[in-house]
Amino acid sequence: MATSLFSAALSSFLPSCRQPDHRAITPQVSLLKCFLKTEKSPHPLHICRVLSKAPSDHAPFAIEHDEDRLERERYGGSVDLDGDGGARPAAPLPERRLSDVWREIHGEDDWVGMLDPMDPLLRSELIRYGEMAQACYDAFDFEPFSKYCGSCRYGKQEFFERLDMKGRAGYDVTRYLYATSNINLPNFFMKSRWPKVWSKHANWIGYMAVSDDETTRRLGRRDIVVAWRGTVTRLEWVADLMDFLVPVSSQKVPCPDPAVKAESGFLSLYTDKEDDCKFAKYSAREQILTEVKRLIEKYPDEELSITMTGHSLGSALAVLSAYDIAETGINVRQDSRAVPVCVFSFAGPRVGNARFKERAEVLGVKVLRVVNVHDMVPKSPGLVFNERSPRAVMKLVGGLPWSYSHVGAELELDHERSPFLKPTGDPACAHNLEAHLHLLDGYHGKGQRFVLASGRDPALVNKDADFLKDHHLVPPFWRQGHNKGLVRNHEGRWMQPERPKPEDHPAYMDHHVEQLGLHNGRA
Repeated sequence: MATSLFSAALSSFLPSCRQPDHRAITPQVSLLKCFLKTEKSPHPLHICRVLSKAPSDHAPFAIEHDEDRLERERYGGSVDLDGDGGARPAAPLPERRLSDVWREIHGEDDWVGMLDPMDPLLRSELIRYGEMAQACYDAFDFEPFSKYCGSCRYGKQEFFERLDMKGRAGYDVTRYLYATSNINLPNFFMKSRWPKVWSKHANWIGYMAVSDDETTRRLGRRDIVVAWRGTVTRLEWVADLMDFLVPVSSQKVPCPDPAVKAESGFLSLYTDKEDDCKFAKYSAREQILTEVKRLIEKYPDEELSITMTGHSLGSALAVLSAYDIAETGINVRQDSRAVPVCVFSFAGPRVGNARFKERAEVLGVKVLRVVNVHDMVPKSPGLVFNERSPRAVMKLVGGLPWSYSHVGAELELDHERSPFLKPTGDPACAHNLEAHLHLLDGYHGKGQRFVLASGRDPALVNKDADFLKDHHLVPPFWRQGHNKGLVRNHEGRWMQPERPKPEDHPAYMDHHVEQLGLHNGRA
């Protein structure tokens, strides 16, 4: 469609928008140019920016041309929020290409100086990886009346195309990830109400992908991505998994230090398997380690990176699997060069204790956590004793089973800064991934006003939530499957169509699992 739900709603609303908490939008250019690339203006420089104004101003939004913003950023100046211009440095800053600075974006220097003010390239990469995590939700079959409930709705070859991401993803899906659904996790594992289902013991939990040649040239390296599915709405899983810390070595992760511990529920989800199920006969751990090894061997002469991304529970699995890759040494090539491992985490909980944090950082695992200050999930587990506690206190309680520490750097966002979002007491809204990506798009640094930097459609926030202010006229929870997947057969009856059978594991799995010694726990 040439216009989005958001732009269509705003177009009809503009003439009469005068209300106390959301005063008029002042258009300076066509609204179609403000929020999306149309057929008439496909170039991103034709997209505009929406800037929030102070509450005392008469108009809470102003619109800025991308050419102006890019010129200011090119010259190192801050965004002109009030339209008054400003002094420009004498000499322009050199243009930065992602291929030249990808190691910085990937956390080589722990993102020092890149978060405040917000680095534009880092912001765009965070949104890109966040969208790859969001794809896990958009592709998952949540419908309990579907015989394929709990699986991915699309095959690997058509994954990004069916999600309308083919033109901007630039990756090829190499395998799907499954986990046994015998663990009690509300709203994470879904089961069909049909008696004959695709699997009684497994759920699809994510995918692995590798950048294609064109994207590899743009990124400056061949990128291996692991995207984990998380939880969408109900947050009971936080309480269910707040069990206790156990040594990671107890689950065959080859850590030499028994004091390195992780939350037992995360470890179980990562390492459990079901021998009688063809989808869950290999643990998620075995699936990831073997595929990472295969892909590293496939591109022996190329610059590589390993990037984990996930939201919510998927974020915890991303941190755990990144640590495991580094601990096991799967990322070390035959010439002893280590492929860098990075996690872009969204709304993730704490995963392990302080020794786990220290061990992951010693191994070179880089983690950047994007959080909303109003979201309770990143504050759990470890509500009392955590990395924010005084060092003396943490030394005393470090061995206790409820003492946790976050890994890596944190980028703190605040949904109250966005003029698009309404006040809400719903914890699911504060936890929503699309809301995090919206906040990223508007964040430029602490204390700076909310500015949409890429033109990302704010209507996406309401895809699986009721978070946008009502005057935008974007209905809540608007993303729905067409007729809930039903089609008419040749007799005119509504029925569920047959799908290709979900893809299980490749034939080479046994060979790689044996090669890595995963069956007997050597790796």
